[in-house]
Amino acid sequence: MSLPVAPGRARSRRRKEALAALPWLAPTLLLIAGVVIYPAYLMFWTAFQKYNSYGILQGPAGWSNFFGKGGAFTFPTVPWTSVWTNTVIWVVVVVIMTLALSLLLAQFLSKDFPGRKALRLLVLLPWACSVVLTTTVFRYGLQGDVGIFNRFLVDTGILNVPYGFTKDPTAAFWVAVFVAIYVSLPFTTYTILAGLQSVPNDILEAAHVDGANAVQRYWQVVFPMLRPAIAAATLINIINVFNSLPILTILNDNGGYHTGHTTTTLIFQFKAQLGPGVASALSIANFLFCLVVVAFYFWIVKPTKEVQ
Repeated sequence: MSLPVAPGRARSRRRKEALAALPWLAPTLLLIAGVVIYPAYLMFWTAFQKYNSYGILQGPAGWSNFFGKGGAFTFPTVPWTSVWTNTVIWVVVVVIMTLALSLLLAQFLSKDFPGRKALRLLVLLPWACSVVLTTTVFRYGLQGDVGIFNRFLVDTGILNVPYGFTKDPTAAFWVAVFVAIYVSLPFTTYTILAGLQSVPNDILEAAHVDGANAVQRYWQVVFPMLRPAIAAATLINIINVFNSLPILTILNDNGGYHTGHTTTTLIFQFKAQLGPGVASALSIANFLFCLVVVAFYFWIVKPTKEVQ
């Protein structure tokens, strides 16, 4: 029979164990401080500083970068309704379509058929390539005069004449949505595929013996067990898509404050035209909006405990 340990001695032991673990945690803590905490602090600090047209710090700016003359939310030529609408459409459509297609693709890749390994490697191609490279291929392929995709659409009779997809802000936006889905598919598909392979066969066999057909087995047995994988993939996609800049920037030939902007591309343009202070002010709003979207997602999903 062991003797009870005094509360003070137990706390001292836990403190010593925590201090002993600190050297092992130090590299990770330093990495978090360097790539998360410091950039966030710098963003908030810059949002309240005034810079001249050359990017030189002039001193505190208060709230003028937010609501002052020429501030992030008072700049006269910004169509804010279109910007926020585009941002919501951009995130919702890309994330939902990526998830739906990944569920189908993962289910297909989980089957045993000739050439499955080669197809699985082929699915990884958009993920292995740089996002900038992939988007640039689509940009030049959709050029109105020499683009190979445009030529294909004309030769097959889908279009009568070549169309400048990247010249029209609305068309460029939807092309960007397609490219974002394309580059997001591999990660989401493999995450769900890993979840599918962790589903025990005996559970599926028991459901089959009980009379459940293939559709019932998927939605009532498999899909609930995929919830942790789907939740993780969706959360990462929301954050990645929300902050995605290269796809929209590369595919936009038009420039200016047009209706194809999202908050992320507008931050990039504010940085070039209005300075880092105004851009950081909008970045804070973008960050808070992203937090609201993620919180809303968790509220809807309501993650359950992992199935034992």
